[in-house]
Amino acid sequence: MLLLRKTPLNPTTQITSLLRITSRFFSMHIHRNPRKIDDDEPSSAYYDELITNAGLSGDLTTLHRLFNKRYKDGCFNTSNTFKFLAETDTDITTDLDDLLHILSNLDKGFARKNAFDCLIAHLCKINNIDESLRVIDTMIEKEIGVKACTFHPLLNSLTRKKCFEEAWLILAKMREIGIHIDVEAYNHILTAYCVNGDLMEASMVMEKILEDGLNADSKTYDALVMGACRVGKVEGALVLLRKMEDSGLPTLYSTHAHVIKSLVGLGCFAQGLEFVMAFGGRNKGLDTENFGYLLSCLVRRKRVEEAKLVFGEMEERGLPMGNKLRSEFEKLLSNSETRASSISSPTGTLA
Repeated sequence: MLLLRKTPLNPTTQITSLLRITSRFFSMHIHRNPRKIDDDEPSSAYYDELITNAGLSGDLTTLHRLFNKRYKDGCFNTSNTFKFLAETDTDITTDLDDLLHILSNLDKGFARKNAFDCLIAHLCKINNIDESLRVIDTMIEKEIGVKACTFHPLLNSLTRKKCFEEAWLILAKMREIGIHIDVEAYNHILTAYCVNGDLMEASMVMEKILEDGLNADSKTYDALVMGACRVGKVEGALVLLRKMEDSGLPTLYSTHAHVIKSLVGLGCFAQGLEFVMAFGGRNKGLDTENFGYLLSCLVRRKRVEEAKLVFGEMEERGLPMGNKLRSEFEKLLSNSETRASSISSPTGTLA
């Protein structure tokens, strides 16, 4: 990976050649027709389809007009806005040269900034980190409001693939260009280490967060709780959860789910129920998630008696239950009763 390469853009980027436009025009993709829609009520999906067709045909003038007009019509860019980049037959580097030239000349302000941000997110989604960095270099050159959030899609993509060295290089680049690293940037790396159960590296990230004078947020604690649960340190996870509450931070549903999953996985079924009961009554949404997730874990492990207790608590508290979970619970009860009947019957008794 040519991470952090700096490819200066040619300010005199030329319009695509007629031959290239013609070859695209006759490609199989271009025969699609945009959905007919009332122009008085345009939508983001409508503009995405127009932009896809213009992009596939190499119609740069129309692309420029559409990007400006969609913002004026209140139709923001979406994850599908730049999908034409992956559908063209030409090299993405060439396509990107033309596209960056267009985006750089959009109306200044949110329209241009949002288009660049969405392009970066799309390139990261298709695992093209090097070209994402080219986009950021253009934003720096054109002074298009590069911020910490600009780099979040890159960090998300790299850490999901466990490319830790490259992720740290992204943070180094942020420092190099004077971008203040926020806690969310660190959280991407922290979460990836915790998913791996690598608490030593996770503690190093926490030291960096403190050194930079940042405060841990809910996602920071969520990652740490998950990491502790991954290595079987449930008591440590509970200490972190208590510290999170003492800090006044809102608890994520997933943070409780990490603890519930770990307790059930260790066979601590009674403690799992005790845990959700301890947080019960504070928030109906949280109760629904906690009791429902505990019930689903118990059903999967075929813990009939414990599942009955949790189901009873949900019924008593008036907590909603999905049809799938209810069906699985009823199936567990039915199978349990069938086995009990078989064992108690004369034909089911071993000689």
